[in-house]
Amino acid sequence: MSRRHFFGFRVPTMLKPLFVASLALGLVTGCTLIPDEPHPDLPIAKTWPEGPAYGSDESRKDQTSPLWSDVSWQSFFGDPRLKRLIQVALDNNRDFRVAVLNIEASRASLGETEANLLPHVTAGASESASRTPADLASAFPSRPITSRDYSAKLGVTSFELDLFGRLQSLTQQAQETLLATESAAMTTRISLIAEVANDYLTLLGDRKLLALTEDTLKSREESLVLVRRTFEKGIYSAVDVAQARTAVETARASRTAYVRQLAQDRNALQLVIGAPLDETLLEADLDDIRFTETAPVGLPSEVLLHRPDITEAEHALLAANANIGAVRAAFFPSITLTGSAGTASARLTNLFQPGSGNWTFGPSVSMPLFDAGLTQAQLDNAKATRDMDIAQYEKTVQTAFREVADALAAKGTYTDQITAQAALVDASADSYHLSKARYEHGVDSYLSVLDSERSLFSAQQTLVSLRVSRLSNLVTLYKVLGGGQS
Repeated sequence: MSRRHFFGFRVPTMLKPLFVASLALGLVTGCTLIPDEPHPDLPIAKTWPEGPAYGSDESRKDQTSPLWSDVSWQSFFGDPRLKRLIQVALDNNRDFRVAVLNIEASRASLGETEANLLPHVTAGASESASRTPADLASAFPSRPITSRDYSAKLGVTSFELDLFGRLQSLTQQAQETLLATESAAMTTRISLIAEVANDYLTLLGDRKLLALTEDTLKSREESLVLVRRTFEKGIYSAVDVAQARTAVETARASRTAYVRQLAQDRNALQLVIGAPLDETLLEADLDDIRFTETAPVGLPSEVLLHRPDITEAEHALLAANANIGAVRAAFFPSITLTGSAGTASARLTNLFQPGSGNWTFGPSVSMPLFDAGLTQAQLDNAKATRDMDIAQYEKTVQTAFREVADALAAKGTYTDQITAQAALVDASADSYHLSKARYEHGVDSYLSVLDSERSLFSAQQTLVSLRVSRLSNLVTLYKVLGGGQS
């Protein structure tokens, strides 16, 4: 078998076409028709909003402490029970599991696309046998003839030379899609952490409201007993009894509603963690929950560009931009190589003997001439998709800025609102005690007692809800600033 030399390597003659194809591949890869990467300006202000709603938190300007986005969730959430619930959710939540599996699917798709950059070589061996009857045989004297052919080959089928970067563009598109999928999984992770924390806070808040309602119900039942006794002595009218009973039944209805809500809170928390709920992890008190509050915020461009939903939108944009390169390549010729090299013989014993080598080589060129504007329409569609992704990227940045600004405004006002609400609870409690004393001395009617007592109960409920909202806002601020990635 004759041999040729290429760059110091001895290559069998029958394998020369395959070697040339691979050499050509190495020379032409890397050339693409992808447009320059778009770099849209951030359509947001350079600094966060300021004003009465945002307070005067000096920690926002601190340059020495780590940003909210750099604080790990284990450090941000101080309650050990909540940390355990979050870890269980990260291990078992089905939505997060699907997001991780989407990464594996995208990685496999990238592998499929990258595989097209190299020739697909197949190996095969075959035997064919045929029998010619005696009356059709050309031999003399006439006799049946049996013939056999044996072959062993290595073959390449329809390998495209990527002269204009179509396959490279598709590969880059798949790479950006994979990165976008990874960012989407990180968004799901951060959202899951925040959801667990908020569901936990909601449960603790409703349990506190249930306890408050039970205390109110007990107080109203005691008042009803007292009113009935004074009515039986002829001191007060039946109207007072009816009003006291109305108050009791109202509190009893509220208690039933909170019992139901608490059960639903447990079910929601169990669903989000994706595993049976350990009741010992729910023994915390709302007043004991503490989160990080003093980490600096940082500048918008410094923070927002690291949010995974924004990086996801960015990679989606780059994937659409790479697709334009693939569509552009359709305007140029496409060269496809098909070939095989191996041995063939009429006898199996001679299959690998000198002189038995054979090969085939069939390049083909396809040049678009007329497609009724199909390729141009595909290019226009790819460009429009890229432009839509630019707009979506900008909208994602704007939405992120608004989310952070809203969370900062809430952080700057909740503390003052809770302070005012606590003062309202104290004032309502004083009003209730005074109204009750005036009633017991016959100065006011029982309706005055009911009004002040309802005001106190409502103020207490609002105070609990505000405390839940304040903690939930800290969770939201941590989430929208991109925290929870580590």
